[in-house]
Amino acid sequence: MAWFALNLNWINDQQARLTEIPAPAFQESQRAAAVRTLLSAAGLNVQVDAAGNVIGELRGANENEIVVLSAHLDTVFPAGTDVKVRRDGNRMLAPGISDNGTGLAALAAIARSIHEAQIKPQRTILFVADVGEEGEGNLRGMRALVDAYRNRLKAVIVLDGAGTDHVTTVALASRRLEVIINGPGGHSWSDFGMPNPINALVRGAVRFINTKIPVSPRTTFNLGQIEGGTSINSIPYEARLKVDVRSESEGELARLESALRESMAAGVRDEMESPRDRSKGKLEWKVDLLGSRPGGELAAGSPLLVALRAADAILENESRVERSSTDANIPLSLGIDAISIGAGGNGGGAHSLQEWYDPRGREMGLQRALLTLLGIADVPPEKTK
Repeated sequence: MAWFALNLNWINDQQARLTEIPAPAFQESQRAAAVRTLLSAAGLNVQVDAAGNVIGELRGANENEIVVLSAHLDTVFPAGTDVKVRRDGNRMLAPGISDNGTGLAALAAIARSIHEAQIKPQRTILFVADVGEEGEGNLRGMRALVDAYRNRLKAVIVLDGAGTDHVTTVALASRRLEVIINGPGGHSWSDFGMPNPINALVRGAVRFINTKIPVSPRTTFNLGQIEGGTSINSIPYEARLKVDVRSESEGELARLESALRESMAAGVRDEMESPRDRSKGKLEWKVDLLGSRPGGELAAGSPLLVALRAADAILENESRVERSSTDANIPLSLGIDAISIGAGGNGGGAHSLQEWYDPRGREMGLQRALLTLLGIADVPPEKTK
C-alpha cells in the first residue's frame, strides 16, 4: 500500500512515456512492447497472444482459477495524431493521457507493488494489456482473452480512465454500423443529373437524426464519421457514414438499426426520384455491422463487488454504480463476474485533443484496485513458525 506514494514520480513518468507511443486500434504493437517490458520487470511470466494482448502471469497456489486485471492499449486517435505530453501545473495533457494512459500506468504499478511486497496469491492473476477496446476494435482483445481462459476465469477487473467515484457493474449494449452508398460517379458539369451518393447519404441522415429517442430506457446515437468524394468538381462514386447506437434496451437498439436502414433506403429513393437522368446509372446501398457489444449485469451479491466495497470501506471512499460500455461487457455477457473502475486521479476531455489528467490523489485509486484484486484473488494465510 505504501509503495504507490513512494513511487508516484515513476508511475507518472511511465504514464507519459506510454501515452507518447501511438496506439490506434489495430496498431498497438509498439505500445504493447513497452508494456511487456514493464510487466517483465515486475517479475511476471509475460507472453503476447495471437490477438496482440500482453499477458503477464503471477502464478497462484491454485492454478485452476484465474483473476484478470486489465487495461486497454488502444486509443481512438488515428495515426499521425500529436500525442506528445505537455505539462500545465499539475496536469498532463495529451490525446489518450487519461483513456487509457491512466489504466496502463496503474496496471504496471500494481504488478510492481505486488512484486516488491512478494505477495503470493491464492488464485493465479493475469495482468493484461489488451487490444481493440476502442472504436471498431469491437473488444477483440477481451473476446480473445475470455475465449482462452473462460473455463478457469473467476473475475475480471478492468482499469479504464481516471477517478475513484464509480464502479461499472452493468454493461451498456451498443452497435456500430456503416452505411455505404455507391454510384457511377462523374463530372460535376457534364454529368449533372447523375445520382449522387453524398446527396443520398445526406437525405437519409437527416431523416435518421429526426428519429424519436425515448428518455427511458436511455438510448443514444452518434453520426461519428462521414467519408466520400474525390474532388469538389466530381460527382462521387461512393459515400460512407459510420454510426454508433447505444441503449439500455436491446429492443431499442434493434429499433434504431431498423430506423437507420429505413432512412437510408428513403434517402436513396428520394435521390433517384428527383429530376435526374436515369440513363446515367443508379445507386446501390448497404448497411454493414462493424461491431456489437453485448449487455450484461453483475449480481448484487457478487464476491467481486463485495471485494470492491470492502476496499472502498478501508479507504473511506464512496463510489456509485454505473452502466457503461467497456471491456467488462464481454465477461458480463457470459455470466463471468466483472467490473470496470477508474485508476485514480482526475481526468477530462476523453476522446478529444484536449484530453488531460491530474495525478493528484492517484494513490487512492491504485490502492483501491490493489485491494479489490487481492480481495478476489485471495492471499493464503501465512504459515505459523
